Amino acid sequence: MKLGTIISQGKPALVAKKGDSAVLLTELYQSAGLGEAPKSMQDLIDGAQEERKRLKQAMDQGEASPLDPETLDWCAPQTRPSKILGVAFNNMGIRKSAHVDPGVPNFFLKAPSSLTGHNKPIIMEEHFGETIPELELAAVIGKRCRKITVAEARDAIFGYSIINDVTSHGMKFGMDSIATTREADMIRPHHLAWRNLHGEDDHDVYFVYHTRSKATDTFGPMGPWLTTADEVKDPNNLEVKGWLDGEPFAVDSTSSYRFKVEEVVAEASQYFTLEAGDVICFGTSAKGVGKFPRGHRSVNLHQLTGKLDIEIEGLGHLSNPIVHDWEK
Repeated sequence: MKLGTIISQGKPALVAKKGDSAVLLTELYQSAGLGEAPKSMQDLIDGAQEERKRLKQAMDQGEASPLDPETLDWCAPQTRPSKILGVAFNNMGIRKSAHVDPGVPNFFLKAPSSLTGHNKPIIMEEHFGETIPELELAAVIGKRCRKITVAEARDAIFGYSIINDVTSHGMKFGMDSIATTREADMIRPHHLAWRNLHGEDDHDVYFVYHTRSKATDTFGPMGPWLTTADEVKDPNNLEVKGWLDGEPFAVDSTSSYRFKVEEVVAEASQYFTLEAGDVICFGTSAKGVGKFPRGHRSVNLHQLTGKLDIEIEGLGHLSNPIVHDWEK
C-alpha cells in the first residue's frame, strides 16, 4: 500500500494510491462506513494494527474521487517525526576511502523542519556554497523500541520512502567544522586513532557538526509515497536512480550499503529510543553515469538549476526543482 500526505482545502490530509490515481482517506473511510479517518500519518501509525485493519477495509470497500498525483500539493509523507537519523558514508564505494572504518554506522541528525514534499523547491542561498543531493532510502519506524536486535529490526519498520539528504559542503566545512591543535598532554588516543597522522607531532583534532549543512530548511525532500513494509520484499536490494533535468547522474543500489537496513535500525536503537513515526535514512547512492562520473558529488546545486528526480525501485519517483534565491 502506498500512502502520502497532501494539503487539501488548506489542511494536511492523507491519501492512498489506487491505480495511477490518489484518493483521500477521508472519502474512503466515509464511503466504507468506518467513521473518521486518521488525520495524519502519525495518527495512522499510532493506531497500530487496529488502524491498519481499518485502512485495509477502507481500501477494499471504500470509494473516492480519483485525484491526479501531479496536480496535488504534496508534503513529506510523515510530516512530524520526533527525529530524522541519517547514516554517513554508508555506501561502500565511498567508505573505502576512510582512514579507519569504525565498524559501526556513523549517525547524524536532520531537523524535522528540513522536510519538504514532492515538487517543492530545494532553495539555495548564496552563502551555502557547494551543495549536493544524496539519493537515499528512508524508513519510517512503526512502533516505539529500544535496544532491539537485528532479527527484530524489520518488524519495527512501518514503511519505506525516498528521501534526498541534501548536504551543503560549503556550510559543513565553512561553518559546521573546526580544527584545533592541542597540547601534547591534552591528546588522548581516541582523538587521533580514527585518522592517518602527519608525523609524530601531529596533534590536530578535528570536529565536524552536521547541523546547518544537513538540517537547513528544504534539505529533506521526501516522498511522495510511503510504501508499507509488507510490500517491500528486500529493502537491501533496490535500484536507485537520479536525474538532473532528465539526464542520469547516478545509478546504484541499496545493495551497496556497508550496513544493511536491519543493522542500522538495530544499532540506532542501542542509543536512541526510536519513536513511532521516526525517520531513518540509510545512506547515499554514489555510482556515477555519463558526464557525472562521481554521481551525486558531480551535481553542485549551488551552481546548477533545473529539476532533480530520484527513483527507487518499487517506491516511486521524487521530483524537486532547484531554486537559487539570489536570482529572483
